[in-house]
Amino acid sequence: MSPRTKLARSTTDRVIAGVCGGLAEYFGWSATRVRFGYVALSIISAAFPGILVYLVLWFMIPERRSAV
Repeated sequence: MSPRTKLARSTTDRVIAGVCGGLAEYFGWSATRVRFGYVALSIISAAFPGILVYLVLWFMIPERRSAV
């Protein structure tokens, strides 16, 4: 069993800020499915809470530091 990675925004799999890509990497899921689920959940909840949650996550989750 591999050690669990720390939750961080993705630097490679990003569309806007890497939040959904980071969540997908953390849980080992497909980034496309995470994005689709997030958009669907946001539409169901009238979009505003989804946008607000995304902005909060953007500022709360640190960006992954690359090991150069």
